Amino acid sequence: MNDDKPSTRTARPRWGRRAVLILVPLLLAGGWYGRSAFLGERDAATNYQFSAVQRGDIEDVVTATGTLQPRDYVDVGAQVSGQLRKIHVEVGDTVEAGQLLAEIDPTVYRARVDASRAQLRNLRAQLQDREAQLALAQIQLRRQRALMAEDATTKESLQTAEASAKSAAAQLDALRAQIEQIESTLRADEANLQYARILSPMAGTVVSISARQGQTLNTNQQAPVVMRIADLSTMTVQTQVSEADIGRVKLGMEAYFTTLGGSGKRWHGKLEKVEPTPTVTNNVVLYNALFDVPNPDGRLMTQMTAQVFFVVAQAKDALLIPMAALAQGQARAPQAGGRGRPAAAPRRARAQPAGNGGPGRGGGMGAGQGRGLTPGATGAAPRSGTVRVADARGALEERKVELGVSNRVQAQVLSGLAEGERVVSGLVVGNGTGRPQMTPRL
Repeated sequence: MNDDKPSTRTARPRWGRRAVLILVPLLLAGGWYGRSAFLGERDAATNYQFSAVQRGDIEDVVTATGTLQPRDYVDVGAQVSGQLRKIHVEVGDTVEAGQLLAEIDPTVYRARVDASRAQLRNLRAQLQDREAQLALAQIQLRRQRALMAEDATTKESLQTAEASAKSAAAQLDALRAQIEQIESTLRADEANLQYARILSPMAGTVVSISARQGQTLNTNQQAPVVMRIADLSTMTVQTQVSEADIGRVKLGMEAYFTTLGGSGKRWHGKLEKVEPTPTVTNNVVLYNALFDVPNPDGRLMTQMTAQVFFVVAQAKDALLIPMAALAQGQARAPQAGGRGRPAAAPRRARAQPAGNGGPGRGGGMGAGQGRGLTPGATGAAPRSGTVRVADARGALEERKVELGVSNRVQAQVLSGLAEGERVVSGLVVGNGTGRPQMTPRL
């Protein structure tokens, strides 16, 4: 019976050999991985971040913040003093030229008109009396002259008749001058009476009302503003450009802007005016730049904040690379960890004729890459740069490229790269050990 039971002494060595067979490969793999990670060579491409050369649109712009104002507007004020009896419009109403906007109590001005008219009637009646007296004086003068010719009167009587005729004529002239003066006063009084009715000087929209019905307006010190009327069909964008960027801004250049809550919609225009006198705010010198933009649907309103972009240069459907790729191309290639061997031996690319369509090292883009440049745009002069390109095997090579339009984020490639190629755009972030992360090779 003892022969049928397995011996514990023979089972234990068997399980120990199995554990050794499992642990030894694991230890060897871990040792090899650690040696490769910290002492051995590794693939240089794993040290870098790559970006693909892509097609897209690019703009070089000058940014500024501005506000919207109506191009044509007028502040409607009161020309006469008095109580504002009635306002006939509200904010947002559309008015026509000559439409009645408000009324000032006309009692005083109507009374002045009535008094002037009455005084004028009195003077005209006196004028008729003076004319009659002048006619009588002239008849008496002729009679005295006729009697004097027959030596039937005295010289004194003739002189008295002559003086009476001249006096009547002078009084008549003085009365006529008084009538002209009263007529002038009457015209002023009638004008003031008309000014009590405030009429719209232009067609537009009532954008603000600063006076209230029943308020007393005093024009002796300054003309009080009752309301503002503006033509909202065309808006003016007033922006402030810093002195660092004003040299890049030119009259006639394209500009567009967006508004808060505008869902990214762009309104386009062209720069029309740059005011030569700056404004200084907190020791910052700013110049006012203005341009108009149509507003047929009325979506743009007064005092809206606009984020403005002045287009210095732009390109459509161009090959683009990140600016970080140019910085990496200028930087010296870092050394691979471990034994101080170089990450990759840079190879100079052989330039192929532009437009051959060959991928990789040729012009790649050819003459077609230059299309899309805005005619007359400044700031797009070609310049050269260096990038590091990964070939099909993952090896890196330095390549000279010709650049066009660029901004802080991207640059247009005119020649030297083809669409889809990968360029170095940065280093892989460290994993906490002070060494770049890498993909283990098993």
